[in-house]
Amino acid sequence: MTTTLVIPGPLSEEVATASRNSMECAAVLLARRIEAGRDVRLLARSLHPVPPEAYIEQSPHHLLIASQGYVPALGAAEADHAVPIWFHTHPGEEGAPLPSNHDRQVDREIADLFQLRSGSGLYGTLIASPRGADYVFSGELTPETGETSSIDRLWVVGERWKLMPAFARQATLPEALFDRNVRAFGPAIQTILGDLRIGIVGAGGTGSAVAEQLVRLGVRHLLLIDNDSLSESNVTRVYGSTPGRVGQLKVEVLRDHLLAIASDLDCSIVDGMITTRSVAWALRSCDLIFGCTDDNAGRLVLSRISTYLLTPVIDVGVLLSSDQAGTLIGIDARVTTLTPGAGCLVCRNRVDLGRASAEMKSPDERQRLANEGYAPALGRVEPAVVAFTTAVAAAAVNELLDRLIGYGPPERPTETLLRLHEREISTNRAFPHDAHYCHQAQGKWGAGDEDPFLGQLWVTV
Repeated sequence: MTTTLVIPGPLSEEVATASRNSMECAAVLLARRIEAGRDVRLLARSLHPVPPEAYIEQSPHHLLIASQGYVPALGAAEADHAVPIWFHTHPGEEGAPLPSNHDRQVDREIADLFQLRSGSGLYGTLIASPRGADYVFSGELTPETGETSSIDRLWVVGERWKLMPAFARQATLPEALFDRNVRAFGPAIQTILGDLRIGIVGAGGTGSAVAEQLVRLGVRHLLLIDNDSLSESNVTRVYGSTPGRVGQLKVEVLRDHLLAIASDLDCSIVDGMITTRSVAWALRSCDLIFGCTDDNAGRLVLSRISTYLLTPVIDVGVLLSSDQAGTLIGIDARVTTLTPGAGCLVCRNRVDLGRASAEMKSPDERQRLANEGYAPALGRVEPAVVAFTTAVAAAAVNELLDRLIGYGPPERPTETLLRLHEREISTNRAFPHDAHYCHQAQGKWGAGDEDPFLGQLWVTV
């Protein structure tokens, strides 16, 4: 089992600021717990610092805190259905974020109170020490019954994306295979790429191109989702496809191709549509997702996942336009990044809500409404060309690399627009609408397994 603490950028910055304080300080971090297959994810919701008047003693090496410094946060945890995580720092660039004997004693004294008063039955710990502009950490999770387990990874999702292993974890050197990558961005990023859990929704022209680039970069944990079978016309652009595999599931074709590149790849596949609850549910284990579907209803689901599960989404769209003679007149594409603090696809008007509504209906009902003029006709075959889908896929993978490495300007755009027919690229930033679920004030960041899942109704299949 791997436990990952997912923390939005603003909360992570609060942890980093506290870790840089020369005096040891403390807070209670609230996080919702979800089980994702064999793994556990803790979705950070809020940080409740101990108020200054509650410190009885405070030094660079010691803390003594009155109970009023943390008891109110336990009430907040109960109200928010969250796990209370006792956070404190071990100051200094040489500080080690590992529990001392005194820390262990404190844990024994307050664990029962945290478990009972919060109603979660769990007590978490998190210790941080500064390392330059960042911090290192250790953490544990203790249930009322059962053994304590470690918090293995911390996934920061903000302006930058950072995957941080626990302090005590032994670093592994990248294989020689990735020498050229390491020369470009160093061994730490290469290790992160190998540890990331990435979902790809759509295994067609852009999805297959994204997948192959990720595997060649060193990504070793992939979840592929698509409900379509390979058609003859797909062979012109789907990576790994051949005429001999026409009629087989795209996800199977792509998985086999990727395994031929990297036999150590952990690649799961789902034959289904993201608009069904069980398929969307499978994405809970992912650190980030590439949206490579033309499905408008699917994009609505991806937008909600980025907010409710704190899972960044890089959504890709390609549109080829032609005139009545069939001559290409426009090659437009976009790469839109959904991460806490950025506007979702609805706030950006990137989803056709009429088509999304039609896509959620049964084929018969959809056709009836289309005939009556109440719904757009669906099923039209759009033009697609491998050169363009591959170019946009590369731009999407570049977005991931920039978010991990930070080679771009600090004020990162959340969308890149490509007008290939005009040889133009532009960028923009968009923010959530005040009343929309993706706005922080709506309380849906890290909502997790609320019922209904993702706060929406699901079609029964």
